[in-house]
Amino acid sequence: RGPGVAAALFYGAVAALVLLGVRDVLFLYEENQCSMTYMYEYPEYLKIKLPKKISRRFPAYELYLYGEGNYAEENKNLILTGIPVLFLPGNAGSYKQVRSLGSIALRKAEDIDFKYHFNFFTVNFNEELVALYGGSLQRQTRFVHECIKVILKLYKDQEFAPSSVAIVGHSMGGLVARALPTLKNFKPEFINLLITQATPHVAPVMPLDKYLTDFYTAVNNHWILKAQDVRNLTTLSVAGGFRDYQVRSGLAFLPRLSQHSRALFVVSSAVPRTWASTDHLSIITEDPKKRMLVLNHHFVRHPAKFFEEDPETLTELKGTLIWMKIKSSKWTYTVYNESDGKYFVFPLSNHRKTYSHVHCQNSILVRKYVLSIVTLKLQEYPSLSDLVVYVPAINGNKFTVDCEFFKEDSRRVQLPVTHLFSFGLSSSKIVLNSTGLIYNVQLQHFGQIYQAFKIYIESHCQPHKGRKMSVYRLHVPWSHEDSITVSKVPSFTEISAKLHIAQPENDSTVAVLNIYSSSDCQYEVTIKTSFSQVLGQVIRFHGVSLPVYVISNMLLAYGGQLSALISTGHCLDFVPALTRAAKPYKVDPFVNVVKFLLGFNWFKDIWNVLFLPQLDAVLLNKQDMWFPLVSLILFLFGTGIAYWGGILFSSSLRLLSSLWLSLTRPSGLPKDSKLMTPRRAFVAILLVFVSCTTCGAFAILIIYLHYILFTFMGHNAVYFLFTMSPESENRRFHFSAASPTTNTAIDNVVNSLKIHITIINLLTWIVLLSLPSLIYWFKNLRYNVRLDPDPCRTMAIILVSTLGILMNSSTTKVKSSKLSKIAAQLPLPLSVAVVAFGPMHLYRVPYFVICSLLLHVLCCIL
Repeated sequence: RGPGVAAALFYGAVAALVLLGVRDVLFLYEENQCSMTYMYEYPEYLKIKLPKKISRRFPAYELYLYGEGNYAEENKNLILTGIPVLFLPGNAGSYKQVRSLGSIALRKAEDIDFKYHFNFFTVNFNEELVALYGGSLQRQTRFVHECIKVILKLYKDQEFAPSSVAIVGHSMGGLVARALPTLKNFKPEFINLLITQATPHVAPVMPLDKYLTDFYTAVNNHWILKAQDVRNLTTLSVAGGFRDYQVRSGLAFLPRLSQHSRALFVVSSAVPRTWASTDHLSIITEDPKKRMLVLNHHFVRHPAKFFEEDPETLTELKGTLIWMKIKSSKWTYTVYNESDGKYFVFPLSNHRKTYSHVHCQNSILVRKYVLSIVTLKLQEYPSLSDLVVYVPAINGNKFTVDCEFFKEDSRRVQLPVTHLFSFGLSSSKIVLNSTGLIYNVQLQHFGQIYQAFKIYIESHCQPHKGRKMSVYRLHVPWSHEDSITVSKVPSFTEISAKLHIAQPENDSTVAVLNIYSSSDCQYEVTIKTSFSQVLGQVIRFHGVSLPVYVISNMLLAYGGQLSALISTGHCLDFVPALTRAAKPYKVDPFVNVVKFLLGFNWFKDIWNVLFLPQLDAVLLNKQDMWFPLVSLILFLFGTGIAYWGGILFSSSLRLLSSLWLSLTRPSGLPKDSKLMTPRRAFVAILLVFVSCTTCGAFAILIIYLHYILFTFMGHNAVYFLFTMSPESENRRFHFSAASPTTNTAIDNVVNSLKIHITIINLLTWIVLLSLPSLIYWFKNLRYNVRLDPDPCRTMAIILVSTLGILMNSSTTKVKSSKLSKIAAQLPLPLSVAVVAFGPMHLYRVPYFVICSLLLHVLCCIL
């Protein structure tokens, strides 16, 4: 009992770590600061009549035009004069999600008397689960192509008819838009602007079928190998940050196609002045260079003014306003209810020899605390003689303007981050006795995705009524994923520091904590490793791979059961077998050795000759997602999940057995029968027919439930009776006079039941991995009875035939088989193969399980 208790405690701790990581991903993120959009009039979706040929080809899809009130009424005749924008919903998304964009755009157009306005179109994809089933992605892409041609035809009678459509894609809708250039007849000039929101561009969130991964490969390869097709397409990808736990922001990154790339990636938390309106005309210009300038203007560095393509280098300062000369290196001015503006002039000649930078900032409190800053390096403006700060007239709002000259070295400090394995027990600390407005704290050695820290900033100031708030900005220079925190003074502020994208190898920049401070405050900055957030990063980046490691552990347990059966004649229960057999050193070292050897050309040539697929660990390494010990951590997590899953299933079986026996009494031991009877053969043929004519996942679910029912009905009494105490009246009643032959039969039935339970545990994960295809088929049943393409059809045909034989298999035949030793040894290499080829290709995993089951069937026959 001692080892069992120790195992329960150990795997209980492992399960607790998994839950801690999941909690960090799902619940521990910044407060939602987004506001709901509101409409002034009732939304209407005008269905666009498509040609019959298109409707027949795509019966489940529709095209709509969004409108409200009078605007919708005017557009019913489809005489459109606006700029066409097409919205593409994502995974399980509704076409009605266009409402927010359409309503806000309509209000903006009304503000400028419809000088420019958008016509928002939206596609109904029938809320398909395209993130989990890739079979319809190509179909969606072709439909969008037809929609673009239909939309442009609506404008053909205009004097200045648009020749392109701007596309806004949410989630997988953005990927469908990026797939348009891969179509043979697609004209690149059809789209010139693509904005994607939380779109996983790099790889699928869950690679559950080959169609999904092949689609990604085709799209990304086309954008790299045929970049000329998208040279005039300007693309903006906006990620949701840590609040988006469905699509991590690293997947939304658009890699640069060249140094003149038209692609921009930002995390929503880093977008400046997100409440500011954009220039409608500029953003849809035909000039791709200008479009990129507009996007950088609004999404990277918003200078608090409208976009100007060629801003004038000379500005005339008009009016009879007051001019004031400021000679000091520090200056503060507070404005409240002043009717006249002022100019403040800072002569630079007095400061160039002493200082390297000038920094100015203003702050205003209107519902939210807003801080605008500008920092200039004086060496970059050698001909500049004076700096002029214009303070406009203000009515009702109070704000403060601060300026100072400083030397860069005096405001830059270095703070080394703590080691990953410090577990938050140690910390790094600095104290800043602030004499200025800005400090840059460089976070040394912070650039990997598995690092996560808590930064504590304690400000000590003398509180007074007019004191401004402190602003802290965590700036990551190699990607646009900054975060800003505003806090009162004095205060104790906690900031989470973790990355969406690892630092590139050729990048020497450093992550920086900018502190926009008060000159009479002291700031104590402390950084500690956050163990819970490290676990959260592991789950965030590798949680999708957990089924791989769970199944790898189960295969080891399965092999351990067969080995014990051959050597001792008795089969272990699933949980003890898992505890004995599931050791990381059986799997992890082999994967790491192969990954190391693939760095040599001679080994890579042998690998290619054997037609082996690329190792998933190599692919993860290319995405900067592979780090030492990650496979070990995931393996232990998988063991913990498999352990408690096995206990849950066994406990459920005990409970159901006791309930069943309270209603009925078993007639005796189940009789041994043939491996395949005419009845079971008929069921197998029927299910093969079902998988070929409807959905493979549906056939897998039926055979899975049939297998559970057959195992339960045939063995529940034996299982229940032989897990009770020897004094059980039931046990004495049934087996008090048992003969040696009967005891052998009992052992055979009990051993067989233990094997069946392990097989059911493996099958459970196969069913879970095939479930998205089943859901997709069921939702689209009214359009087509047969799922096409079907990623589970081949697997279903093999499984149905295999499980039809395994249902009535016994361990007696396995022990006496010539293939028994091979069957006991095969799960180990299969377990290694699952980890080697499954993390980024989940659809491969069930086939490794099927290989082991097929050999089990051969043992029953030969």
